[in-house]
Amino acid sequence: MKEKIALGFGNNTDYEIAWDSSVFEALIIHYGIHHAELDIDRIITSERDLVISIMAFLELGSGGERFVSSSDIVEDLAQRFTKKVTLGGTSVRAAIAMRKFGYTSTLHLVTMNEHVRKLIPQDSSFVCSNAQDSSYPHLIVQFGKGTRIQANDIDICSKQANRLIYHSDTDNIIMELNMGFSEQMTDAKVLMVSGFNAMHNEILLVNRLEMLLRMMESLPDDAVVFCEDAGYYEPRFSQIVYTTLANKITIFSLNEDELQGYLKKKLDLLNVAQITEALVELQQLIHIPVLVVHTKHWALAYGEDAHRLAKALKAAVTMATTRFCYGDDFTVENFREVEGLAPNRENAVFADALNNLLGNHICCVPVAQVEPALATTVGLGDAFVGGFLPALLG
Repeated sequence: MKEKIALGFGNNTDYEIAWDSSVFEALIIHYGIHHAELDIDRIITSERDLVISIMAFLELGSGGERFVSSSDIVEDLAQRFTKKVTLGGTSVRAAIAMRKFGYTSTLHLVTMNEHVRKLIPQDSSFVCSNAQDSSYPHLIVQFGKGTRIQANDIDICSKQANRLIYHSDTDNIIMELNMGFSEQMTDAKVLMVSGFNAMHNEILLVNRLEMLLRMMESLPDDAVVFCEDAGYYEPRFSQIVYTTLANKITIFSLNEDELQGYLKKKLDLLNVAQITEALVELQQLIHIPVLVVHTKHWALAYGEDAHRLAKALKAAVTMATTRFCYGDDFTVENFREVEGLAPNRENAVFADALNNLLGNHICCVPVAQVEPALATTVGLGDAFVGGFLPALLG
């Protein structure tokens, strides 16, 4: 019997470094970096450029994903810190989260190596589009609220916790697809589409999406197609993805940074009028039946019969919040504990107001009140997906 949840399409190895301000301060002094150089859009061709980028994001307190010219840059910086090797990619992290609750899945992989073989859920089936082992590590940089850097004329104290991703990942840039995955999804009730954000070549992207459409012909007619957005190397490629797949996608999901990126403006995430207007604008851009937006304050579904997704949203925010508090090694008991926590008051007031305003066209769930001593900021969107998808099985 084939799996009910199919997850695609990219995966990778992550180097999660432990933040050490003293190391960054030493690098700032060593490379003669000054505040005027900080730029989140700086092209990264050296370790110096990488440090500048990290400091620019730290000052803003925002997360992001950036391409570097060579994996050697990632390797060089990572070796300066204590690091943990984990698996990345929304599909794999979601599969790992779901497996804690007894849900298996089938996966499409583009990278295979000793870490993937060791850490992937052992009873989840998969196909891989790469016949050879490969490793293009992603550098995961996490910083907490109040993280301080003082060196040269740089004096930064981060406004909030967040995470950064840096890589030069050929496997995900090319995103070779294995058409054999179509055989794995013939019984799927849910298909997740993600991972095309690292691609650089438009012709190649269009080709991969055409292949995906042919694969999707194997899906049962009643399958839910859930598309998770991401930070695209080429921002305009996101439009190519959702317009090409629009007739197949049931739910389009994105986070607060991606929402603001589409609308090209900063939003007050607890302002009901602003978010209502933003949702209307977003649906005019992305013609998908249901939009899901997940943020640090709340998660919502907007569109046709959105209220039916209440259970999925609750499970999703609980899974993400549990990972935020307990990291990779969270347990089912940790999940149940977080599930029972009261929501943050401001978040709850916002959610009630939005639900009352838009009725069945919206379902908004507030995030619980938590203040972990050591927060995990990477993989929260992946954990959200891992909580959301099983609830769609009914």
